[in-house]
Amino acid sequence: MKRRLPSFASVFIVVYIAATLLPLYWMLSMSLRTNEAILGAFAWAPESLSWNNYRTIFTDASWYSGYINSMIYVAMNTVLSVTVALPAAYAFSRYRFLGDKHLFFWLLTNRMTPPAVFLLPFFQLYSTLNLTDTYLAVALAHMVFNVPLAVWILEGFMSGIPRQIDETAWIDGYAFPRFFLRIFLPLIKAGVGVTAFFCFMFSWVELLLARTLTSVHAKPIAAVMTRTVSASGMDWGTLAAAGVLTLVPGALVIWFVRHYIAKGFAMGRV
Repeated sequence: MKRRLPSFASVFIVVYIAATLLPLYWMLSMSLRTNEAILGAFAWAPESLSWNNYRTIFTDASWYSGYINSMIYVAMNTVLSVTVALPAAYAFSRYRFLGDKHLFFWLLTNRMTPPAVFLLPFFQLYSTLNLTDTYLAVALAHMVFNVPLAVWILEGFMSGIPRQIDETAWIDGYAFPRFFLRIFLPLIKAGVGVTAFFCFMFSWVELLLARTLTSVHAKPIAAVMTRTVSASGMDWGTLAAAGVLTLVPGALVIWFVRHYIAKGFAMGRV
């Protein structure tokens, strides 16, 4: 028989959820009001709904192109990071070689390093190679942080798969690529889903590298949002609408991989 949650714990959970949702509600409320109404009298709810802020974003190419740019380089980074991390994680989980623990630790130190440390080397290198202001530049820069995280998560899942499966497939005549794609990869699909989720989220919210390595053609939405600041003040309504729309891709990713995330927290090393 399950015990009921203590009353103080219930109150704490309610307060915590309310405190978490309040900023989101306030941003949504601001996005549905005019700038004059926002700067005017305080109100818990919009006096009248206005969709002009969203209309501005969907009709102004300088706004909606920022979302397109962000989604393109984030998708590229997620695919590249997971693709590179899969064989690396398999090697760490199945083989022992000279310096394997040191190499694994070195990978994690890259994830712990602030992005500002790599900013100048990346900018000079990409300027030399004419890669600045391209989707590939941001995708490759984010791999420095996402690949170590992906290897760390996937290695935990792969270590939980018995080695006898590899040996049985080898005895049955499976070539390694066929074994990895047909047998091994489906066994760790929850880990792949969790890894893709974390790679997506980091690349989506990262601003420093994305803003520095782009200028016009690949400018992300986070950098575009700074254009609301002008001599006349801040365009709060449009900025709030952009913030609401920025949450949508992350929410959709969470919805599609929610089952894998639950399994990842229960089975993997997340």
